[in-house]
Amino acid sequence: MNYYFNKTLKGNFGEIIKKVTEELKAEGFGILTDINIQETLKKKLDVDFKQYRILGACNPPFAYKALLAEDKIGTMLPCNVIVQEIEPGIVEVAAINPMVSMQAVKNEQLNEIAFEINKKLKNVIHKL
Repeated sequence: MNYYFNKTLKGNFGEIIKKVTEELKAEGFGILTDINIQETLKKKLDVDFKQYRILGACNPPFAYKALLAEDKIGTMLPCNVIVQEIEPGIVEVAAINPMVSMQAVKNEQLNEIAFEINKKLKNVIHKL
C-alpha cells in the first residue's frame, strides 16, 4: 500500500492550488496550514526551488473523533496535501494515505476514521 495518492495535471500552479482548496472544502476539509517551500528555502537557505506547497488539511469532525480515540494522534494531524510544479504547466497533487499512517498506531477505533478520511482524500484527488 502506497503512503500517498497523486495526480498530475496540466495548468497554472495558482489555479490548481485554488482548485485543490475548493475540492478539499467540498469534502469537509479546511486548510490549517499553507507552507510555501519555495519561499521558505529561498529565505532560509538562499536556494532556488520549484513551486512546492504543503497544505495542512483538517476535517474537524473526524479530527475530533480521532483525538478522542487517541490523544497523541495530533502528531499525525493535519492531513498533508502537496502541490508541486514538475515543470512549467505540469503540476502534481499528492495526498497522504491515512490508512498507512494509522497502521503504525495500532488503535482499532482509528481504522474506521482513517478509512473515511482515505475515501474523502481520494475523492479530492479524483475530482481534480
